[in-house]
Amino acid sequence: MSTSIPAKGHYDIGFLLLPGFSQLAFTSALEPLRMANHLADRILYTWHLVSRDGAAVTASNNVATAVDQALEPMPALDLLLVCGGLEVQRYDDRSTLSWLRRLAERRIPLGAVCTGGYVLARAGLLDGYRCTLHWEHISSLHEAQRFPNVTFTSQLFVMDRDRYTCSGGIAPLDMMLNLIGRQQGLALAESIAEEFIHERIRGVTDRQRTPLRLRLGHSHPKLEEVANLMDANLQELLGLDELACYAGLSRRQLERLFQRYVGCPPLRFYLELRLARARLLLLQTHMPITEVALACGFVSPTHFTKCYHDHFGHSPSSERKRRHERQADLIEPLVVDEPPIDEAGENERLP
Repeated sequence: MSTSIPAKGHYDIGFLLLPGFSQLAFTSALEPLRMANHLADRILYTWHLVSRDGAAVTASNNVATAVDQALEPMPALDLLLVCGGLEVQRYDDRSTLSWLRRLAERRIPLGAVCTGGYVLARAGLLDGYRCTLHWEHISSLHEAQRFPNVTFTSQLFVMDRDRYTCSGGIAPLDMMLNLIGRQQGLALAESIAEEFIHERIRGVTDRQRTPLRLRLGHSHPKLEEVANLMDANLQELLGLDELACYAGLSRRQLERLFQRYVGCPPLRFYLELRLARARLLLLQTHMPITEVALACGFVSPTHFTKCYHDHFGHSPSSERKRRHERQADLIEPLVVDEPPIDEAGENERLP
């Protein structure tokens, strides 16, 4: 989805810090803005830290962060990101939810990092949207069947119209780099990634690597059993009837379980497992693409390439080419040009 934030030279970003927020996720979202200003040598972004009452907020690591203001007066923003963390359900109070709804009424784009998306969902501001949370919370929401009008995905981040949601950890770095790339140009985003020694700017097609048991849900051992069978048979594929038989289910029962608790048909889930394994082989081995295709159960390289492109947005050969380019950059010899020395023995300043 394209960003709904209008193109302009300067952007004001707000961060609503909830008690127990993830310091890592918050910093991963903030630091790219600082570096964008530094590398551009001008102010492209300003940011405002907000808490419910204007007091400092303690993160999950027990570090208190001072903020700029309380919820009121309402700041003029181009984007507001809700930063959540531990026990986010305790902090979806009425005043906060009402404030977020009023921002939405003013058509201010809203987003969230880590568990902040839960608060947006509680405010009814993600109904009809695709979004993501940290994998731990996606699983629990599926189990509780909360927010039926929200489509949760396992992507690292989602940009759906005027909603920007992101999982935890360092994934907010990738979301903000994508946003900066769209607003200021890819060259600046890539320069920021280089400054942070971030090897690859991950995109909207990248997914969280979730533990299989938690993605499928705690209370469905049959699903876990079938998924483990799939994972153990990526080259010599098992048919749907075989999988159902091994699990003691009918084919229809298996299809219903996957659709209800995983959100996709079982064969689609099987395909995603195979594509994920193929990507690891492309990035971490020197296997020819034809052998990678066969190792992951594809009948031909052509079929593999089509499925890979449909899922990741680029071909296996492009994936491999980018890996080779990164490796070439890593092994390129470092040449240090020392500045000339003047007669007084001091370094001259070069223009």
